Amino acid sequence: MECVQIEIEGMTCADCARHVAQALREAGASDISVDWRSGQGSVEPAELTDDQLHAALEDTRYRVIGVNRLEHGPEEGGWDFDLIVVGSGGGAFAAAIRARDLGRNVLMVEHAMIGGTCVNVGCIPSKRLLVASERGDVALAAAVAGKTTLVARLRQAKYIDLLDEYGIEFRAARAELIDGHTVSVDGDPISASAIVIATGARPSAPPIDGLEEAGYLTSTSALELQQPPGRIAVIGTGSVGLELGQMLGNFGSKVTFISRRSLAPTTEPEIADVTRQVLNDQGHEVLEHAHTESVRVESGAKVLRGRGAEGNPFERRVDELLVATGRTPNTEGLGLLGVGVHTDAHGAIAVDEQQRTSVPSIFAAGDVTTQPQYVYVAAAGGAAAAMNALTGASERLDFSSLPRIVFTRPQIARAGMTEAEASAAGFEVATRVLLLDAVPRAIVNDDTRGAMKLVAEAGTGRLLGASAIADGAGEVIQAAVLAIDQRLTVGQLASAWAPYLTMAEGLKLAAQTFERDVAKLSCCAA
Repeated sequence: MECVQIEIEGMTCADCARHVAQALREAGASDISVDWRSGQGSVEPAELTDDQLHAALEDTRYRVIGVNRLEHGPEEGGWDFDLIVVGSGGGAFAAAIRARDLGRNVLMVEHAMIGGTCVNVGCIPSKRLLVASERGDVALAAAVAGKTTLVARLRQAKYIDLLDEYGIEFRAARAELIDGHTVSVDGDPISASAIVIATGARPSAPPIDGLEEAGYLTSTSALELQQPPGRIAVIGTGSVGLELGQMLGNFGSKVTFISRRSLAPTTEPEIADVTRQVLNDQGHEVLEHAHTESVRVESGAKVLRGRGAEGNPFERRVDELLVATGRTPNTEGLGLLGVGVHTDAHGAIAVDEQQRTSVPSIFAAGDVTTQPQYVYVAAAGGAAAAMNALTGASERLDFSSLPRIVFTRPQIARAGMTEAEASAAGFEVATRVLLLDAVPRAIVNDDTRGAMKLVAEAGTGRLLGASAIADGAGEVIQAAVLAIDQRLTVGQLASAWAPYLTMAEGLKLAAQTFERDVAKLSCCAA
């Protein structure tokens, strides 16, 4: 039986829903369901035209902004589910758990391996291999075996077991949108009050002549190598390229890092300078502002040819090639175009501040969207999407203090804006850079490779951004996250408590450099 689902604008309370229902009843509707929190409802009979539905609210403060007609309508008394979540990674589970916390019923649909990128082929396995490579006492094949065991354990504990724990219904199937409230699950149409898409992304490769024929590793396949290549080229020097390249280097590979821009292009230049020196000291090569034009297999080697800085040609012969130049959103086959969900030129779903897509009842979160690709962003986005979809709340993500970590050694970390980003945003900025040879913890560690940089608003001193390359920088940066979030000044950071002989003290010292030469301070001077 056909059912008519409507999107309604202007409702703010239960009385609003009653007024809307009454207006629809006077227009000839009989079986009426209206939810003021989600701004959605359903009516029968289906013979009511779109014009009649719009006219029903014409003389009220409310407005019909969308009409969807379903061949397979919701069960008597409501939708098949309150929420359908497409995907099963961090963003998907956060959405499903939040919905269950609200007492709503949820269907999760996933056609691939449950758990998404982070636990299966991302954060967990890559960092496990990085840790193993830094120990220096285990072969790559053994490290991969240990990684596989860990991934299986965490997938079970952090994903599969949670389905029963929270009462989330799960279907291993392909999902395709039919309309704003209906998903075809392997051909079976299932309806819901709202839908959250959290299907993630996958590695992508640039259009380099001969690349496909020569073959290459991605961030996924590189995690399954049993032997380190003697020579490997890494195209792309963002977090994935740097982490996996250094990991393979630790296991014995000679690595050539190739970047179309500068090394670690999203970091501060002072941080990139230290990174470059570390890689060179480890015996690796860094080619910056280099464009790889072709790849050929010649005499058993993969030969990369291209042009470097100032157009100078280069050629490198390697045993293996790792491409780490970005990720493609998993949007194919979802039927987005057919229901009116807008995507950008790269296929990423465009969402507003409340995680809503161009279709009011469809939300999205995580790497499939245009938002920053971090699992903690996906989780926060998924939770916000479910809350907004099911309750009419206005939760939104604030990226002003977002932390970003590269788990190389030493680690690279930043929070907030870089100097260039702050200037581009219209701020007058003041900056300071503190080398680690001024940080007592680094001196005691006998490893002063690194630096910390603070970006402040000139005049007010408000901290806008912080960057660090240091042992444990990922832990240190959390203090900067809080300082930026709370709109603290560098003066306040300079006078805050900082325990002596910790790397975190470096942030305090960096803040103090705005007013004095910290080289002339005694140990732990206030």
